[in-house]
Amino acid sequence: MVENSEQIQVFVTDGYWRKTLAAVRALGRMGIQVTVGESTYLAPALFSRYCHTRVRTPSPVLQPSRYVAFLEDYLSQNPHHVLLPMEEDTLLLLARNRERFKGKTRLPLADYHCLLFARDKLKVLRRAEALGIPIPRTFEINNLEEAKLLSKDLPYPVVIKPRVGSGSTGVHYVVGPDQLAPALERVLDSGQVPFVQERLPAEGPGIGASFLLDQDHQVRASFLHQRLREYPVHGGPSTLRKSVIHDQARRDGARLLQSLHFVGVAMAEFKIDTRDGQAKLLEVNPRFWGSLALAIHAGVNFPYLLTLMALGCDFAPVVTYRLGQLCRWFLPGDVLHFLQNPNRWHLKPSFFTFRRPHLSYDIIDLDDPMPVLGSILALLPFYGGRDFAHIRMRRRV
Repeated sequence: MVENSEQIQVFVTDGYWRKTLAAVRALGRMGIQVTVGESTYLAPALFSRYCHTRVRTPSPVLQPSRYVAFLEDYLSQNPHHVLLPMEEDTLLLLARNRERFKGKTRLPLADYHCLLFARDKLKVLRRAEALGIPIPRTFEINNLEEAKLLSKDLPYPVVIKPRVGSGSTGVHYVVGPDQLAPALERVLDSGQVPFVQERLPAEGPGIGASFLLDQDHQVRASFLHQRLREYPVHGGPSTLRKSVIHDQARRDGARLLQSLHFVGVAMAEFKIDTRDGQAKLLEVNPRFWGSLALAIHAGVNFPYLLTLMALGCDFAPVVTYRLGQLCRWFLPGDVLHFLQNPNRWHLKPSFFTFRRPHLSYDIIDLDDPMPVLGSILALLPFYGGRDFAHIRMRRRV
């Protein structure tokens, strides 16, 4: 798509995460020179053969001002065509300081206020509801007094979620009125604002609808996957997933993001309600998602397409891909799922199926083996190292 990909330089942030490794590999395999930044050298993406330059940065969470100043100075002295923030905190920080990077690089992401709106689950759900997009029954809770009034009328079981956050952090499952107030207090004590949502039947699969939207808010790429396993078992990051087609989720996800005037990459999360067969919206992640490797292996190279878009290159929308492609987060994700799942000996596909057609891995890759070592080494100081404090604070899907 680009005549001289080797001349393109991209700076990718947040080298600790699986999705960053996926992006580094996807860009590097297209011949792009990739620089990876992280506040520690023990980050899996830094071990990749496709990481051209490794840069140790301040923490974007613990030292946001220093982080922006560092990146501004680094990119002034070392020009890069595109800057790709991978984590939500970094994304918001750079979006808020977008003007400081004008003339230095391209930041292909949505407006700061759009990002703030998109990460507020309750606002997004209300917008979806107004658009006629199915959602679970959802209740706004401003204080414990309101919760007491609602407690007997809620459609138990329910889920308590923080309005802002990712993954399973701060999520509590409540089966009866007596558990409601304590769970809400835990969320409030953490400094988060909660809301309550009916819990959809567990049998319904989760569907992720991922998109790339251009400056005119038109879909330039889309991809859908179904969760097969996750950790924690009852709700958390997917450890095994496959590429699928789901027309309603694709249509509703695109319509919602376009209504937000979104630019860049995002994933809309749905769950199938087995009572009526509808895919119901749970939330939007206005950033690269943890299962990014699956989309790339299936044929939708979101990091490369986003780079092309940032450079002003035209390309035909990418909406087809290999169906049935599997991708596995084996260590530690699927191992932990296996250990926690009481049905572990009857998993489909089996936990012990390590090789099969169209099965790939988030981290394990014979063409690029060293990130496996990086992933193991990254766990060693995780719970005590000062370099990892910001990572402990912002664990993501």
